[in-house]
Amino acid sequence: MHVLLVASAFNSLTQRVHAELRDHGHSVAFELALPGTDLAETVRRHHPDLVVAPMLKTAVPREVWSAYTCLIVHPGPVGDRGPSSLDWAVTEERTRWGVTVLQADEEMDAGDVWATADCALPPVGKSDAYRGEVSDAALAAVLLAVERFASGTHVPTPQGPATARPYLRQPQRRIDWDHATTDTAVRALRAADSRPGVLDELLGGQWFLHGGHPEDTLRGRPGQLLATRAGAICRATRDGAVWIPELRARRAAGEPAPVKLPAVLALGDRLPALPEIPAPLDAPPAGPRTWSDIRYREQGGAGFLTFSFPGGAMSTDHCRRLLTAYREACSRPTSVLVLGGTRDFFSNGIHLGVIEAAADPAAESWANITAMDDLVEAVLTTTDRLVVAAVGGNAAAGGAMLALAADEVWCRSGAVLNPHYRLMGLYGSEYWTYTLPRRTGTGVAERLMADALPLSAAAARRLGLTDRTLDCAPQDFAGETARLAVRLATSPATQSAIARKKARRDRDEAATPLAAYREAELTRMRETFHDPAAPYHALRRAFVRKEPADRTPPHLARPVPGRHTAPLPSRRPPVTGPAPSDRAAGPRPC
Repeated sequence: MHVLLVASAFNSLTQRVHAELRDHGHSVAFELALPGTDLAETVRRHHPDLVVAPMLKTAVPREVWSAYTCLIVHPGPVGDRGPSSLDWAVTEERTRWGVTVLQADEEMDAGDVWATADCALPPVGKSDAYRGEVSDAALAAVLLAVERFASGTHVPTPQGPATARPYLRQPQRRIDWDHATTDTAVRALRAADSRPGVLDELLGGQWFLHGGHPEDTLRGRPGQLLATRAGAICRATRDGAVWIPELRARRAAGEPAPVKLPAVLALGDRLPALPEIPAPLDAPPAGPRTWSDIRYREQGGAGFLTFSFPGGAMSTDHCRRLLTAYREACSRPTSVLVLGGTRDFFSNGIHLGVIEAAADPAAESWANITAMDDLVEAVLTTTDRLVVAAVGGNAAAGGAMLALAADEVWCRSGAVLNPHYRLMGLYGSEYWTYTLPRRTGTGVAERLMADALPLSAAAARRLGLTDRTLDCAPQDFAGETARLAVRLATSPATQSAIARKKARRDRDEAATPLAAYREAELTRMRETFHDPAAPYHALRRAFVRKEPADRTPPHLARPVPGRHTAPLPSRRPPVTGPAPSDRAAGPRPC
């Protein structure tokens, strides 16, 4: 079929739906539901067989849903309605949740049900769960709904009793620091992550707090700032404290939207003198709760260097600290080193927010990309052990290339990869001109860069970008990775593989030194960074300040044939749907 995706943003779930529908042989196009545009005319222009809305903040116009079957993905179980479904679920500490695919109708979230799927809801941030368990459930429900629609025989079922929840506003999210426990504060912060954050008063300013991690070993007067760690601030609760990694200033009238930043950087000179308390790299997971964005442990001859940075963005500081930890891990007597392995983002490359907020964005862009290159180079030149990139969540741009620098890439089945830079107006670095063609061949590498489309884990495996796909839940990815890494470390064939790896690296270096790839890439990047007219600067600004788009990116609006599909035939005129009074009679046939 030809499926048109309509969404308020090309977010992680929309990207995954786009990629996996293509995997299932469908032709897919995408359109932004932009304010002030005629969505009905946009849909008519595409002549789709089916419209799917993975993430839509506005109602579908009658002119659309009365003429086309429109499937809405709602991140809640049957009968749940409202714009803050997942926020309420985290706030109420639900342990099970679900996703409903329903038909657009006069009332939002009230249409007939085409498919549902339930899922676990672990104690993690809302956005983490959305990209993990909720995304898995959504894909299962979407694929089932599309299959049912394609059959031409399935009749969707009415919802029945429903609970309409209101939008979760800031007064209801507020943290009363004088009385809040650590668990209460963390729950409120998790329910607001990554948008909208929790609005708070701090050091004479109003800030949205983003992210929250429990701390059991530090104490102070409730609400007091106690310490800093890796750019985060620690704030006391009634019975402990919480680490808050990021802040975003409240927008002033007439001012551009503020950028979400590491908390210490955002507060700047407002921040009083506080102790910097680094977390030990090998802090055990058991015992008192604390937080660190980089950890190292060993098991059965394998080392595991895990890292988790908000939004997958890696600032200059993130890169340098991770490089220091990587070098320390390489000093350990292991034969396998696993890089990554957490459940959310692997990496999305350089930190555009920190760059945008810098006094000299060009200079910070340069510092960030060279720090990222240093890290990737360290991975590429590790020849005394096998390095595995464990991609549990999404990876994009330089973050995807960081993974490709490893000897093997193990990817969770729900991850989405965007191995390209074009949409940010960049040529790219991180040695992509070496690592990408050696895995896919030059022709495929060039196509991936030019197409700038998201790839499912299955598609990445078919193209040779990854070596293993782990079909498991997000919560199980670390355990599955550990099991496989220990088996690899104890395999008699591993030492031979290390020897072959070193010989191959020596041959490649003799043919074209890594320094040559780096210089060629960075020459292009330097020109872009220092050109005020380069599109990169406007694209970066729009991305981090959440500026509304004025059109759908043309490469997404064009239909993309699915895998194994023939060229599309000319589209027939759309079939007008039944009148609202008799729509329950069945779906419009393909």
